[in-house]
Amino acid sequence: MTTTNMMTAVVVAVFLYSVVAGITTGNTIETSKPTFTVDYERNEFLKDGQVFRYVSGSLHYFRVPKPYWKDRIQKMKAAGLNAISTYIEWSLHEPYPGVYNFDDIADLEYFLKLVKDEGMYLLLRPGPYICAERDFGGFPFWLLNEVPKKRLRTNDPSYKHYVTKWFNVLMPKIDPFLYGNGGNIIMVQVENEYGSYNACDQEYLLWLRDLYKSYVGYKALLYTTDGCGYSYFTCGAIPDVYATVDFGASINDVSQCFKYMRATQKRGPLVNSEYYVGWLSHWREPSPIVNSYDVLETMKNMLALNASINFYMFHGGTNFGFTSGANKYEKLKNSDYLPQLTSYDYDSPLNEAGDPTEKYFKIKKLLEETNFAVSNEISPVPAPKGNYGTFTMMPLVSLFEKATQRIKPIESDVPLGFEIMGINTGFVMYETILTNEQKDNKVPVNLTISTIRDQATIFLDQVQVNIIPRKYENIPVSLNINSTVQKLSILIENQGRINYGSFMEDRKGIFEPVTLGNYVLGPWKMIPHPLNETSWLSTIEPQKYAVLPAFYKTQFTLPDNPLDTYLDVSGWKKGVAFVNGMNIGRYWPSCGPQITLYIPGLFLIPYPGLNNIIMLELEGVPENLSISLVDKPNLNGTVHKEF
Repeated sequence: MTTTNMMTAVVVAVFLYSVVAGITTGNTIETSKPTFTVDYERNEFLKDGQVFRYVSGSLHYFRVPKPYWKDRIQKMKAAGLNAISTYIEWSLHEPYPGVYNFDDIADLEYFLKLVKDEGMYLLLRPGPYICAERDFGGFPFWLLNEVPKKRLRTNDPSYKHYVTKWFNVLMPKIDPFLYGNGGNIIMVQVENEYGSYNACDQEYLLWLRDLYKSYVGYKALLYTTDGCGYSYFTCGAIPDVYATVDFGASINDVSQCFKYMRATQKRGPLVNSEYYVGWLSHWREPSPIVNSYDVLETMKNMLALNASINFYMFHGGTNFGFTSGANKYEKLKNSDYLPQLTSYDYDSPLNEAGDPTEKYFKIKKLLEETNFAVSNEISPVPAPKGNYGTFTMMPLVSLFEKATQRIKPIESDVPLGFEIMGINTGFVMYETILTNEQKDNKVPVNLTISTIRDQATIFLDQVQVNIIPRKYENIPVSLNINSTVQKLSILIENQGRINYGSFMEDRKGIFEPVTLGNYVLGPWKMIPHPLNETSWLSTIEPQKYAVLPAFYKTQFTLPDNPLDTYLDVSGWKKGVAFVNGMNIGRYWPSCGPQITLYIPGLFLIPYPGLNNIIMLELEGVPENLSISLVDKPNLNGTVHKEF
């Protein structure tokens, strides 16, 4: 061999070694770094070149108090899971344009670190739309002011502008946790069940895919999730993004759902990205129960096909505050607006309080029997709960009193919606003074509110005369208005923005003319009550009586180390409850099925500190004004279809 040939051989050998070993120059990928890829020949995931399968569970950090995150993660690991899936809720992190929140329950990076520290992998779902039975599907409410109608989740420039701006803030926080950077995020979902959305905008999906790629690159696997049907994959699948399916335990033949994956991509590992082991709940509907036997049988069938699985939900948690969403199903004729419960128990393996259920232990046993590495570091047992007795609520102040007005009233000739006024949550009182021409002593007169989002309570001079739910909007109600009546007040309640389907652009309030007989009413004074804090009530002394809607309060002491407990509001009608300043959610026992509200023990103050419960009651109180703190939840109370 000549010297020239020897030199050429050395160069070629070095080049080939560089390609095989992944030694890089420029943009070449270093295989010395961790990799998570798809082996399309063997229908497997490869983690660092080795065959890998995950059994994951959904856990949403924004539904669980931060100090409880580690406990929930460890219990999931103890059940045999090797991964956790979570959404990222844009509205939590950017409540107003350019105002960012990553503290306390929004401390995303801390959550990601806890999952990593437990040696578990992560399937991250940043949206930007997440559904998740959350208000507006996780979108911030202010997008309704910034994006033209019917242009969310499309290639609209204004929508893309705000998504890009949000990702510029979010993605650098995620980057260190990507698997290729030594982190634990192995997969990142692009959008969310887009095939279920009517826009079907392929240009938008390609744009969003490329935006994700600019941040994620090859440091994690991009994927989509869509329902069990060809139409879902037609609009939801994205070129060069791994397509997965979701379905529940009611499916008799799991191969029927996996075939939609195969129709989209002929090879690759089978994945159920949302295996429904429970289901979501609405007010006025019984809480769904999914049988453990069905869960296990369907799970066995998927494991036999070597599928990877993500349980939805493994631990549901709670929609604290005003974070729950709503549904309105377009396929159902004259479908009702269906607001969701405060509880997101979801009939999950770990219940709302994080306790293991029968379903939990059966899943764990099956995973042990199928040779998954089940952790025995902890043996989860239900935690004791506090049964702290009965307390008497005292009237504080009516919503009609000036002391409750925390935001300067807004005046307009026409009624304005919540979003236009910059109001996200809670209530707005719409008030107008009636003129002599608008009153009629002889006959009842019809009041017509063409849009009600979502419930209107009608008052004449602060006396309640009618309640109109959203489904009866634009239907005249008869009012007896005599010459002495001065003021018409309409309290509008936001019960949660629709989170799914073509009705998602769900603006709240009244935003069309209100008529009384032949008269268009106005001008209007609008008094917002977003109820984002209650500290101002500490200076108000209890009264003997307050006109509804009104705030009520009780104070009490508890033992050292208070336990988780449940607020039982039996006998009360409808309202919102606060514990030591924390909004623990809406209650509505007059409607059902949820009767109790979950109170984490960390929201309570140990002895000798004083605890406060404040409730805004809208419709009616029990004669004894009592509430109780009990040790058992009641999520399956009597359901009242009409109210």
